[in-house]
Amino acid sequence: MPQSLVIVESPAKARTISRFLGPSMDVKASMGHVRDLAERKLSVDIKNNFTPEYEISDKRNVLKTLKESAAHADDIYLATDPDREGEAIAWHLKTLLEGGKKKHNFHRITFHEITRNAINNSLKKPGQINENLVNSQQARRVLDRIVGYMASPLLWTAVGKGTSAGRVQTVALRLIVEREREIQAFKPEEYWNLDAIFTTESPKVTLKTRLAKINGCKLHLRDGKLAGAFADAIQDAATTHKVARVTSTPRLQHPAAPFITSTLQQAAGSFLKFGTKQTMDIAQNLYEGIDIGEGGPSGLITYMRTDSVNIAKEAQDQARAFISQTYGPAYVPAKPNVYRSRQTAQEAHEAIRPTDVTRTPDSLVQYLEPQQLKLYRLIWNRFVA
Repeated sequence: MPQSLVIVESPAKARTISRFLGPSMDVKASMGHVRDLAERKLSVDIKNNFTPEYEISDKRNVLKTLKESAAHADDIYLATDPDREGEAIAWHLKTLLEGGKKKHNFHRITFHEITRNAINNSLKKPGQINENLVNSQQARRVLDRIVGYMASPLLWTAVGKGTSAGRVQTVALRLIVEREREIQAFKPEEYWNLDAIFTTESPKVTLKTRLAKINGCKLHLRDGKLAGAFADAIQDAATTHKVARVTSTPRLQHPAAPFITSTLQQAAGSFLKFGTKQTMDIAQNLYEGIDIGEGGPSGLITYMRTDSVNIAKEAQDQARAFISQTYGPAYVPAKPNVYRSRQTAQEAHEAIRPTDVTRTPDSLVQYLEPQQLKLYRLIWNRFVA
């Protein structure tokens, strides 16, 4: 019986997906990129429309295994990540596998969460490789190589060995330098604030206040002697202080939008003290699948590289039902919260959210490592809020 071959990037992702597929589907991992630009030369033909010159990576044994599996498959499903890098990996795999004696039907499938429904739905509606995404990745890779290989040697002569230039890092360095120059050029000015602590008589309440205006005019104290004179006047026993009026203003605070890659990294850094790489490595594990006692690994969050705050209606409905049942109908807004992504967002993915909101952080304590649990709790809390 001919098998279908499904190719993903990592063994962890392969193990999780294989749980949801029958014996006729063989799931293999490419271990990331199978081809790349050669390391010891430019590998870009500048005179021929900047054509990249690829070579097979050090994963020849992986490629050999994939070719052996492909020899028994009529259909090959390229299930790499749904982004530029994933699309490029799928394109390279197709290029390397389609040259054999056996003819294959190649299909591109994408999913933003590793769950049974997501995998089955993607298999029912396979597509083709998005050449625009492939071209985008190639252009970025070529630019990285050109800038790095051609600008770095100039730095070696001007600054010293070990320095490097890059498509992103060089621009970022300039922004940092410009900001630092602004800081160095800043001229500090002396100013004074007058703070006072009052206790009311009835009811007895302690208030910390700051003098902001005098006779309706905004206060700017640049002189220490003048500030001292105001302080003496405020503390003078002959001075009477009273509460002129009390105003109450209702405040409505909207929940923050669900996480995208950048906001997840920021929140993990602020609240959990995680570095960027640490955050993304843990998120990758949660996405690819962890054994939580359901007969094998399960994907716990959606794809973690995204700039979109969109939420699938199915996930939104599940969250509203969960909140109503767990916390009460009063906590469910009449209309779902809707957030807008930046104008430059690709909108290809969902926001980062739990794949199943009923998997509360407390229910996963025995299965997740402490750092995994902290990040999952952060993602779960933001989504439910």
